[in-house]
Amino acid sequence: MNTPDTVNTAADTDLDLVAGLLRDVPDFPTPGIRFWDLSALLADGAGLAATTRLLAASAGEGEHAADVVVGIEARGFLLGAAVAHALGVGVVAVRKHGKLPVVAARRSYDLEYGSATLELPADVLRPGERALLVDDVLATGGTAVAACELVEGAGAEVAAISMVLELPALGGRARLGDRPVHTLLAR
Repeated sequence: MNTPDTVNTAADTDLDLVAGLLRDVPDFPTPGIRFWDLSALLADGAGLAATTRLLAASAGEGEHAADVVVGIEARGFLLGAAVAHALGVGVVAVRKHGKLPVVAARRSYDLEYGSATLELPADVLRPGERALLVDDVLATGGTAVAACELVEGAGAEVAAISMVLELPALGGRARLGDRPVHTLLAR
């Protein structure tokens, strides 16, 4: 039986494992950008399981529980699918422009090093559904805001946004307004 102390110890152990598997890559994809690589984390069974547990914990419970997970391209697909499996719900992949055969809506946004467009597949979110958005890194918030707008534009609700890593100096959280944001680590 878990007591509050053992639960905290387990979560702390999981966070330590996750943090130890992240790799900081300077000057990628362009000079001046710090890229946080999750390849080692995703390749490590225990690390992926710990990440899944921690991200799934932000899905809410009861009437506030997420009905679906929305994974944001590309690492959010992998993490989102794992979290959806853990929660027993489906997963929707929000894709970059040109990757979907049938598109419900699209949103363009700015990155630290350019711009991009995300698209929501048609007929996958129902009005009133509660979505947990999952991705790897919260930086400037452009990607997360675009994904939230796609979900909300489909009539669904953003139950929460859950990310592995937050870069607070880039101000992404503030751009998400009053939507619940959960991040495992900050750098």
